[in-house]
Amino acid sequence: SGLIGRSWAMVFAAGGFKVKLYDIAQQQLTSALENICKQMKQLEESGFLKGALSVEQQLALISICTDLKAAVEGATFIQECTPENLELKKKIFGQLDLIVGDNVILSSSTSCLLPSKLFTGLKHVKQCIVSHPVNPPYFVPLVEIVPHPETDPSTTERTYALMKKIGQSPVKLNREIEGFALNRLQYAVISEAWRLVGEGVISPTDLDLVMSDGLGMRYAFIGPLETMHLNAEGISNYCDRYREGMKLVLNTFGPVPEFSGEIEQKISQAMAEKIPVVPKVLDARRKWRDECLSGLARLKKQMKSD
Repeated sequence: SGLIGRSWAMVFAAGGFKVKLYDIAQQQLTSALENICKQMKQLEESGFLKGALSVEQQLALISICTDLKAAVEGATFIQECTPENLELKKKIFGQLDLIVGDNVILSSSTSCLLPSKLFTGLKHVKQCIVSHPVNPPYFVPLVEIVPHPETDPSTTERTYALMKKIGQSPVKLNREIEGFALNRLQYAVISEAWRLVGEGVISPTDLDLVMSDGLGMRYAFIGPLETMHLNAEGISNYCDRYREGMKLVLNTFGPVPEFSGEIEQKISQAMAEKIPVVPKVLDARRKWRDECLSGLARLKKQMKSD
């Protein structure tokens, strides 16, 4: 019932599904429910509430539970949202494996743990899958669906259909790979950003502007492959024009950074000057980020319907 769990609960409730939010501590669940209620009311006031149901109707669909067996009774889909700790996640799935039937889907929110590390050895392994959201899933719709080598194709299809039904944007990975797709792309960008700042080519704040007011403007609506396609007369023409230039630049990329030491201090200082590392300030900036994402999501939806 942490940040991701609460956001998932809101997404499923917005889609009209009954949700049981499970945690081991009653107080954690009580505060989670209070937080969800507060968030939903703010979203309704600002016109950003998802789904066709009212706040009251959505809240009525969410209940809390400290007993795992009771929590999953009658469930068709279980979304695990524990911290990014392999042993903890394996423990939870081991417990679930003993109490679920043959029709429920066991899904993990993990951002980087491979399905083969999470689910191998479970008797319900065919029903197991990773559904990796982007934080926060309520405002960013992408979900990476990553199967275990033994996952039944119907599990993948049912998960994909469910994510579409609740308004998310699922993508299917045909096989597992370290970092999945999103983090492989994200880490490639972070890695080069780190090198450019570390080599004194550009300041940390200007580097972020390159993405937010440059590449990010396009990438909010189209991906890198479509960008290539539109920036020339199709992909083949783009490759003919820029193939050698791309290879020339890519061959100058340095090794994987250590993400520590002087460069870490330099970037940390620049970010802390912009956004002080104080809970109240960080929370305010996150709230602003979520409002921006919500507004962008609404704009994208409006543009698609137009």
